[in-house]
Amino acid sequence: MSLSAATASAADERWMGEAIALAREAARRGEVPVGAVVVKDGSVIGRGGNAPIAASDPTAHAEIAAMREAARALGNYRLPGCTLYVTIEPCAMCAGAILHARISRVVFGASDPKTGACGSVVDLFAEPRLNHHATVAAGVRGDECGALLSAFFAERRGRG
Repeated sequence: MSLSAATASAADERWMGEAIALAREAARRGEVPVGAVVVKDGSVIGRGGNAPIAASDPTAHAEIAAMREAARALGNYRLPGCTLYVTIEPCAMCAGAILHARISRVVFGASDPKTGACGSVVDLFAEPRLNHHATVAAGVRGDECGALLSAFFAERRGRG
């Protein structure tokens, strides 16, 4: 079940702002600008920015880093009752990790027509054969999140 950006709450807007700040930090490090935060009971318990280049690790996506920190904070690999805010639609790897962590809700900014696993390419959260289903809210501050990505790649191509 999706929630349009028009019905996003003030809290969704605020927490996405935290993820956007982490995405900007990732861009300053030369990484694709993706940021993520995990929120439980009104507090950030996990933060992450993309770092696969610096870490030489294909799994070092922002969502994974944020969930790892949140799991350490809670002392549990399961994260029920948590919301993950991320600046771009999660890929299949991240969506799978989100499902395994039992995240309750995913809020993302920009859609990803190439690798998005929340409806753009596939929708793992709607797959009835899987045993966990997170609620997904799409497009929260989506224009802002998309602009970060567009500017980053334009600069990389020498057009920025």
